[in-house]
Amino acid sequence: MADHYEVLGVSRDATPDEIKKAYRRLARELHPDVNPGAEASERFKEVTHAYDVLSDPRQREQYDLGGGQGGFGGQGFGGFGDIFETFFGAGQQTRGPRSRRERGQDALIRVEVGLDEVIFGTHRDLEVDTAVVCETCHGSCCQPGTSPITCDICHGTGSIQRSVRSLLGNVMTSSPCGTCRGYGTVIATPCATCQGQGRVRARRTVPVDIPAGVDTGVRLQMPGSGEAGPAGGPNGDLYLEIKVRTHDVFSRNGDDLLATLEVAMTDAILGTTATIPALDGDVEVELKAGTQSGEILTVKDRGVTKLRGSGRGDLRIGVQVVTPTKLSGKERALVEQLAAARKPHKPELSHFQQGLFAKLRDRFLG
Repeated sequence: MADHYEVLGVSRDATPDEIKKAYRRLARELHPDVNPGAEASERFKEVTHAYDVLSDPRQREQYDLGGGQGGFGGQGFGGFGDIFETFFGAGQQTRGPRSRRERGQDALIRVEVGLDEVIFGTHRDLEVDTAVVCETCHGSCCQPGTSPITCDICHGTGSIQRSVRSLLGNVMTSSPCGTCRGYGTVIATPCATCQGQGRVRARRTVPVDIPAGVDTGVRLQMPGSGEAGPAGGPNGDLYLEIKVRTHDVFSRNGDDLLATLEVAMTDAILGTTATIPALDGDVEVELKAGTQSGEILTVKDRGVTKLRGSGRGDLRIGVQVVTPTKLSGKERALVEQLAAARKPHKPELSHFQQGLFAKLRDRFLG
C-alpha cells in the first residue's frame, strides 16, 4: 500500500497546514466532476484516505509508529497505569481483529388472543418492524463490487503495539487501532443503502403458531426470529408475550372453563335438558328435578387443552335458579295452589349461607 506522505506529496515532517494545502490541490485536480474516469476516481479515494489519516494527530502518530518510524514515539516515561495495562490488560487485542459480524438484538412483541383460540391453539402472521439483512450488499457493508481493505495503520491486526519506557524497562502495550476500530479492515466504499451497517429497518411477516393452553403472561421464544445482526451477523430471538382477552360468558381457572347457567324455577323443580353453546360447539346438560342454586354441572374434557401434557380440562357450569319477580294473575293463582297442596313450611333461621356467587366461587375453585 502506498505511503500516505508520498500520496500527498509531502515530507514526513510536514506541518498540518502543508498537509491540508497538498490535499486541497490534489482534490481539485482529481475530483470526479473535474477529472472523470476510474483511474482518477481511485486516486481521489486514495488521496482522501491519506488526508483523513494524516490530518488527525492521533492517527498520524499511530501511522508513523506502525510504519516503524517512531522508536519511542516521544512517549517518554510511561506511568504506573501503562505498567498495569501491560501486565493485566495488554495482550487482549493480540488475539486478532474483532469481527464486524455481531448477533442481533432480541425482540419482544405482545400478542392478544381470544379465549376460544386458546382451546386448540391458533396461527398468526405478525407484522414486525425490525432490522433485516441489507438486500443491496447482503450484509457485507460494502458497495457491490467492492470489499473491505486492510487497515494500513495496524496492518490488519486490529491493534497498535507501542514500546513504552517504564520503571521496569521497555515494555510493550497494546490498544485497539483508532483507524479501523479494532476490525483490522476499513470499508472505503460503504453500501449506500445501509450506510455500511449491513442491515436496514424494514417490516416483515413472521408466521407464528400459538400453542393451545397458553395464558396471559406466558412468553414464547422463537429462536432466530429477532433482529438481524450488524454485517450479516446471526439474528437474535423473538419473544411473544401472550394476553388472553376477557370473555363475556366464560372464564378460566387453570385448564377448566367456568360459566353460569340461569334456569327457570319450574325447570329447577321439574328437571330439564339444556343445550349450551360452548366455545367449541354445543354441549347438552341435564338438570335433575329439584336442582338448587349453586350446584355445579361438570362436562368432562370440554375445557382448555393442557399446555404441557395431554388432554383437556373440564367445563364447569354453576346453576342459578331464577325466581320471577312479576307474576300474572293466572300464574299467581297456580303458585298459590301449589303452595296449598304442599306441606306448609314455616320460615325459620338456619346456618348462615354465603351468596350465590361466593358459593359458586368456592365450588369452582375447590
